[in-house]
Amino acid sequence: MKKLFLPLALLLVVLAAALLLRAALLPPEESPAPPVSTCPPETAAPIAAPTPSPEPTPELPSDPVERRLALMSVEEKASQMLLLCCHKTGDAERGAAQGVGGLCLFADAFAGKDREAVIAMTAALQESAPLPLLLAVDEEGGTVNRVSLNPALRASPFPAPRRLFQLGSWARVESDAAEKAQLLLSLGINVNLAPVCDVPRSSLNYIYPRCFSGNADEVCRYVALVVGVMKEQGLGSTLKHFPGYGGSADTHKGLAYDTRSYADFAAKDLLPFEAGIEAGADAVLVSHNIVRCMDAELPASLSPEVHRILREELGFAGVVITDDLAMGAITQFTGGQSAAVQAVLAGNDLICCSDGEEAAAAITAAVADGTIPEARLDESVLRILNWKLALGLDISA
Repeated sequence: MKKLFLPLALLLVVLAAALLLRAALLPPEESPAPPVSTCPPETAAPIAAPTPSPEPTPELPSDPVERRLALMSVEEKASQMLLLCCHKTGDAERGAAQGVGGLCLFADAFAGKDREAVIAMTAALQESAPLPLLLAVDEEGGTVNRVSLNPALRASPFPAPRRLFQLGSWARVESDAAEKAQLLLSLGINVNLAPVCDVPRSSLNYIYPRCFSGNADEVCRYVALVVGVMKEQGLGSTLKHFPGYGGSADTHKGLAYDTRSYADFAAKDLLPFEAGIEAGADAVLVSHNIVRCMDAELPASLSPEVHRILREELGFAGVVITDDLAMGAITQFTGGQSAAVQAVLAGNDLICCSDGEEAAAAITAAVADGTIPEARLDESVLRILNWKLALGLDISA
């Protein structure tokens, strides 16, 4: 029995050892992988699309005039080029709200008003305008006065320029110019459409009563003196009627022709304009006369050649204004059609007219269809804004 037990015990030991060895050689059992969920986690954030970079804002010019121009639309530029003639009740208010560059006021705007009422009127017009206005009148003296016709504003109308010298001396001319400037400025008016630079050929000429003298040298001295006084006082001045009426007929009524030679103009009619420009005149108003030696076809106000002479031959860099486009000479020439686009193409900066909305729309449409380059408007609006700045008007954007 003992002999049988020993081999069996030895066999059990060998089997146990073999099992232990096998367990040691086998790799450890891997843990089962967790189940994969097919649903996204509740807290997962949606993937956002990339945000496009904003377009860089163009830098505005630091110069106040160029800055203002850069912010203006074509429609605003077209309106700034209008000097609206206010013949009817409500014209001034509508023009100011429209954003015209300036208003030309006539005697009826001042009739029956005292100083306080006029000041309130001009202040209200400025307040309603998107940009400060050029507020202009024709206060020449004599047959053409707007403000001093009202005895509540001046005891008597300003005398004609010719009469001034007859009554006194150059000192009288100077004091008259200073009084005009002070009166107009005190009422809120910043531009006088004066002085008259025309040199009449005789006392029978249409323009004669409005002129200082038939002697070109005397007119030169008069114009330079008056422009200097107006500039010193801070009132805008306007030389008129370029290139000189001479003996031409009244363009308020219809077409007028001037057949003189260019040499005649250079020796006489252009001299007072040159004197006024040298004295620092702000603006020049161009007549509707057809001056054959300069342009045989077009009224001066619509003639690129007449404007070239003013800019290049006389060296004028300020604001050029048309005479009123509602006058008979222009309506006869155009057959009653608006001349605003032609006036801009000729080189005018301020279009003197009575149909402000129609004129602005025509100019805007002409830019849109390429008839007028927008740069042509920019040239004029820059001159207008610079004039306003020089008159102390706030054109800042």
